[in-house]
Amino acid sequence: MRSTSNPAFRNLPGRGGYATTFNQPGAQAYPRGYAGYGVPPTTAERPVTVDDVVTKTAITLATTVVAGLLTAYFHAYVLAVPGFIVGLVVALIIIFRRTPNPALVLTYAAAEGVALGAISALFETLYSGIVLQAIIGTVGVFIGMLVVYKTGAVRVTPRLTKWIVGATVGAAVLMLANLVMGLFTHGAGLGLRSGGPLAIGFSLLVIGIAAFNFLLDFDAADQMIRAGMPSKWAWYAAFGLMTTLVWLYLEILRLLSYLNRR
Repeated sequence: MRSTSNPAFRNLPGRGGYATTFNQPGAQAYPRGYAGYGVPPTTAERPVTVDDVVTKTAITLATTVVAGLLTAYFHAYVLAVPGFIVGLVVALIIIFRRTPNPALVLTYAAAEGVALGAISALFETLYSGIVLQAIIGTVGVFIGMLVVYKTGAVRVTPRLTKWIVGATVGAAVLMLANLVMGLFTHGAGLGLRSGGPLAIGFSLLVIGIAAFNFLLDFDAADQMIRAGMPSKWAWYAAFGLMTTLVWLYLEILRLLSYLNRR
């Protein structure tokens, strides 16, 4: 499988020493797809399908939306930071355990929903209608990139993957540098989040990077399906897609806030 900037998919079993385990001389012959992941098939588990990925992603997204709506309804703004912290911790557990766990994935979705609900409610009080615009923008980008991927308009090649991963890492480094500099410049930082022309341009760049990350996520999920991994791995695919969705939504919300200030 090609590399991906999404840590969830990047840490799937088979990325590394496991990849050729079942291709060694004398090893039991398993289908090539399973050899790629180092996960032998069992009679008790059926292979993951597109419907599995779609269903589990829909359940995960619904959990996030419900948690967000409840948080916004009760004006629980103070839960924004705790929600993000819980979401980050659970995400790290999911990634490093490298096993699909529905309970953990739904916990992550609920925690992110609480955080997003609180932040969205705050933004809505400042800029009426901004949340609906951000949701429409996020859904539009997701659908657009899915069409691009399915039609083959943009093929996910190793070269493209390297560019996307490099751009993602570069953007993350810049955001971290801006945050650190902000601690010494009374929040000014590098000007990447100031709301000015530079901030708007940077947000557009990050939105573009996040959008192209969907191509890698779709490809990773597709590779899981082709490899015939057990159906429970659909939860892992749903988790990977949700991380990109959360990132994209927050960046679009931020961009819209900049534009509403002008």
